[in-house]
Amino acid sequence: MTGRGIMALTRRGLLALLPAGLAAGVARARPAQRPKQRLWYRAPASAWTEALPVGNGRIGAMIFGGIGQERLQLNEDSFWSGAPYDPVNPQALGAMAELRRRIFAGDIAGAEALADAKVMARPLSQAAYQTLGSLLIEMSGAKGDPTGYERSLDLDTGLAETLFTIAGVTYRRRVVACPVNQVIAVHLSASRGGMINCRLSWDQVGADWSVDATAGDTLRLSGRNGDHGPIKGALRFDMRCKAVCPSGQVARDGEGLVVSGGDEMTLLIAMATSYKRFDDVSGDPTAVTAAQITAAQTQSFAQIAAQARDEHRRLFRRVSIDLGTSAAAELPTDERVRRSGAGDDPALAALYFDYGRYLLIASSRPGSQPANLQGIWNNSASPPWGSKYTININTQMNYWPAETTALPECVEPLIQMVREMAVTGARTARTMYGARGWVAHHNVDLWRATAPIDGAQFGLWPMGGAWLCRHLWDHYEYRPDAAYLASIYPLLKGAALFFLDTLQVDPRTGHLVTNPSMSPENPHGHGGTLDYAPTMDMQILADLFDATVAAAGLLDGDKPFADEVVAARARLLPMQVGRQGQLQEWPQDWDADAPDQQHRHVSHLYGLYPSRLIDVDRTPDLARAARRSLEIRGDKATGWATAWRINLWARLREGNRAHGILNFLLGPERTYPNLFDAHPPFQIDGNFGGTAGIVEMLLQNYGDTIHLLPALPDAWPNGAVTGLRTRGDCTIDVAWQDGGLQSARLRAPPKTMRTVRWGATVRQVEIGAEGAITLSPSSFR
Repeated sequence: MTGRGIMALTRRGLLALLPAGLAAGVARARPAQRPKQRLWYRAPASAWTEALPVGNGRIGAMIFGGIGQERLQLNEDSFWSGAPYDPVNPQALGAMAELRRRIFAGDIAGAEALADAKVMARPLSQAAYQTLGSLLIEMSGAKGDPTGYERSLDLDTGLAETLFTIAGVTYRRRVVACPVNQVIAVHLSASRGGMINCRLSWDQVGADWSVDATAGDTLRLSGRNGDHGPIKGALRFDMRCKAVCPSGQVARDGEGLVVSGGDEMTLLIAMATSYKRFDDVSGDPTAVTAAQITAAQTQSFAQIAAQARDEHRRLFRRVSIDLGTSAAAELPTDERVRRSGAGDDPALAALYFDYGRYLLIASSRPGSQPANLQGIWNNSASPPWGSKYTININTQMNYWPAETTALPECVEPLIQMVREMAVTGARTARTMYGARGWVAHHNVDLWRATAPIDGAQFGLWPMGGAWLCRHLWDHYEYRPDAAYLASIYPLLKGAALFFLDTLQVDPRTGHLVTNPSMSPENPHGHGGTLDYAPTMDMQILADLFDATVAAAGLLDGDKPFADEVVAARARLLPMQVGRQGQLQEWPQDWDADAPDQQHRHVSHLYGLYPSRLIDVDRTPDLARAARRSLEIRGDKATGWATAWRINLWARLREGNRAHGILNFLLGPERTYPNLFDAHPPFQIDGNFGGTAGIVEMLLQNYGDTIHLLPALPDAWPNGAVTGLRTRGDCTIDVAWQDGGLQSARLRAPPKTMRTVRWGATVRQVEIGAEGAITLSPSSFR
């Protein structure tokens, strides 16, 4: 008999010796087989970056899986510090001409001093995303050493589970964040009746928050948000946890609740704030949470979990991926991360891909706020970088995998944020620059503040809103819709209009350039960071202008404005190759002078990815220069910057190089035990950028051209992916074997043409009347 057979027989024999109730409980608790789309561990989380996340887009929890104590650290996506405010410096407009003069004259230090004194926002920082604290569940009956401990997160169902046995009793806790009921539901059960005995209380309670347990079975926490510097907090919040324990007793115990003698119990957690819009905090969070609990308590945990599962799967199951497997896939997730450098666990990359899609679904849904620097999960009142929306790369990276991995609904919160930024950004454009249109700099917060923050050397970069416009246009290209296009055209036009009013004439070349600006956060070695016409600016403007003109044409109107944009586009400073053979980051050949040759930002390579201004076939000289820049920068960087490098090397069709960087990203230096990205500290953009990078290795798309397996690494010789999307509302399934294409199935609007490439061979194919076509290797001979 095999070892596996002996183990199975032993398990059956042990179950036969147990009392019927306990045997049934154990049988129900232990999954027969661990699904591949699952994170699992043999010990509780000892740190926040080991806890497991659940979320429904708006509310989220981090689950620690403790034995004597369970902790659920809680977040609600509109709970930020401060109140509506306008941070534009009233002196900025008067200082702008002198600021530009100093930059053109090369007086960068003087320009930064002037900008810090008269141009930067007041206050100089933005509001911060904050935690609502934690719910503690003290398990008074779970005393002693556990056996069979396991905690897990099923990415396919959105269910987090903790299992362990103490003194012959198997305890089980399950947690879901339901987007239908808008509650987090926690279910506690045991294999022996009457063993659910615990105390519930809030942890990390703010100084001016109040706890209320007077309802007997409901624990409430209410108060207001924190201040943002001189801006007093104006948000009210309400959070409540209702204990439903039909077979036991629930009683008040000071500022907590005590549950005793229960066979099972369900906790329903609701959270809300008074936030209604970036300029409106008149909501009633108490009424909201009361209604949510009232509606949810009519359903069992099984019903709530099924609703959460079905709604999650509606999005999650659109895409599947298989990159191969090995014995390493059977190990706990934290062990797999620790040994990822061995390079023998292709299934870990697939799990990371699935996790990225899971995190986006859980942190960005229609009606929620967009995913911020930490998605929706944050355990601090003062998190790193405020856990804001950093829009010089990080927020954009959050949404790189959305369209390609069939999650267009998840982009809706980002689109809504841009609509709101256009309102505040118009005020910033007018009062700071004297310009029409709208502008946003390198950060934005819940209140949609768009003025430059942090300091001139970091924040005086006017391209954040323009870059976000690319996501608006991508959303249209992936699924063309005339009504949607008409709704975003004013946003594209407003962003373009701002630059038509503010572009300056380069005294050296006569080209149109941005001034003031910078190549994000990278000092150039000539007095600071500020400059004019950094390469990234010119690339973003080319994309913005092209999208605006294309949208105007599709809508069959606004031709005079479109002609003006076309003329400005032709005058933009072009990309240049420097003396090292590199793509220049600045208009001057300063790359070799920069103090940090391996800087995390690779801003000037925006034109290679996410844009397609640089392409191996269409612009080979620029592609070679971009490659040289990447070589100089190096492969290892912070988490999100490592993820960007994966995408860039994939665009250069160097799959093995991209895969090597992916292995570094998946290792313990850049991935925490719970698979959160390590900047360090935690930033979620690396997760999303890594997911996008895996897509780029398997499928690329430009216009109507679809490139199959453009950067397939040797480490994934056999595999398949289904459900990926390309522009033009096309869905693709690809399978490969021994490193070569096995089949590709395209689903697109009937009777449309697509250009498909595999290797060096390009074919024009027509999608038939049934809306699909299947290609094989013979299709490319």
